[in-house]
Amino acid sequence: MSIGAKNKLTRFQEKLRGRLVLPDDVEYDRARRVWNGVVDKRPAMIAYCAERNDVIEAITFARSTGLELSVRSGGHNVAGNSLCEGGLVVDLSMMKKITVDSEHRFARAEAGLTLGEFDAATQAFGLATTMGVNSDTGIAGLTLGGGFGKLGRRFGLACDNLLAADVVTADGQLMRASAAENDDLLWGVRGGGGNFGIVTAFEYSLHPVGPQLLAGSLVYGEAERRDALRRYYEFSYEAADEISADAALMTSESGERLLAISVCYCGPLEQGERILAPLRNHGKPIQDQFAAVPYLHIQSGGDDVFPRGRRYY
Repeated sequence: MSIGAKNKLTRFQEKLRGRLVLPDDVEYDRARRVWNGVVDKRPAMIAYCAERNDVIEAITFARSTGLELSVRSGGHNVAGNSLCEGGLVVDLSMMKKITVDSEHRFARAEAGLTLGEFDAATQAFGLATTMGVNSDTGIAGLTLGGGFGKLGRRFGLACDNLLAADVVTADGQLMRASAAENDDLLWGVRGGGGNFGIVTAFEYSLHPVGPQLLAGSLVYGEAERRDALRRYYEFSYEAADEISADAALMTSESGERLLAISVCYCGPLEQGERILAPLRNHGKPIQDQFAAVPYLHIQSGGDDVFPRGRRYY
């Protein structure tokens, strides 16, 4: 590294309110890990940003040095796009402030929050918006990628519920994107493509949800799979928007091929049993488990199925 580059790095470290992790640091190998254990990239440095000014400084430093830049929130992207080889990783995981306005039903959340942290804060007021099913997923990547979840058919994707965003653009400018300000930028971050900038905070509309929803699963043996899948198709085709239903072909530990249908109903509990009866009363499932379940439990339902560190493909 040249003297000029060293001086720029020193100034960057001095301005950073968070911390900078370099390859020689003890925590480097842990810091470069992401959810997918297959990903094994070695960035030149990882900047843990404590506030949005840190993000501005990181972008300015990357521009002045020509370093490739990537952005990480929860690190759940299966391809590992939150890391870059030999470049600067802008890590937002320290930025976790959230404010919930229960009267007007909206939340302002910094980009380092996981969906588990977001859901816990909104459920304290009996509110929620569409998020995924792994509690350690970052809300930033989820929302900017569309963001589907159990509430999606009733309330739309996470990006559909995005009211505004604070965005640091590629030239280091902080801009607010909303229907009233820079609406074209809001269009961009809600699904218009990518690389418009780094979102440091999101504002979402919220909806009354929970605290308990009717949820469960049906599991069918090999002889019942084809008929059960056909029935699932017919049920899903006409299902109310309050219903989220997923079917998956599985193999048991003994090698038997199974069909599992997972259902979540986000309407009134007293109506759920009646609405789900046509699906549950069909065929002979080897497992039929439905109950009123806390929304937060449903939202972490994928944690055991997709734990951090496995080699996903």
